Amino acid sequence: MTAGTRTGPLMNRRSTLLVLAITLHNIPEGLAVGVAFGAVAADLSGASLSGALALALGIGIQNFPEGTAVAMPLRREGMSRRRSFFYGQLSGMFEPIAAVIGAAAVLFIEPLLPYALSFAAGAMIFVVAEEVIPSSQEHGHKSMASMSLMTGFAVMMILDVALG
Repeated sequence: MTAGTRTGPLMNRRSTLLVLAITLHNIPEGLAVGVAFGAVAADLSGASLSGALALALGIGIQNFPEGTAVAMPLRREGMSRRRSFFYGQLSGMFEPIAAVIGAAAVLFIEPLLPYALSFAAGAMIFVVAEEVIPSSQEHGHKSMASMSLMTGFAVMMILDVALG
């Protein structure tokens, strides 16, 4: 480890928890994409190729910051750039595997999808509440961290209502 890096059981525990939560979070996302494309292939009512592509694009775009969220804490702990990048990418590798499973088993998985997505959301909320929010306020930037959290939440709620 290099001088000036924060190491120890607390940082390792936080990074491990974050990597696992994001990895678990990617499985239901992959299922969602697979089910969307599988529904189009099975010609289910309400399924459209444009909707499946929009979902895949949206999830793909938000995977960039997720990979960074995995890689940056590992890099901060002293892991090499290449290795932290590798783990950031590895955390997303379960998503395409889950997408193939979702597409293949669309008729079985479709009713389970809300539960799988709820699990993914719950895992991320746990990590944010347990680790990210307290960490964001460690160095005296409580107001900035709180305002950023509230702004992000407001933007997501506006997008949810606007895009339905």
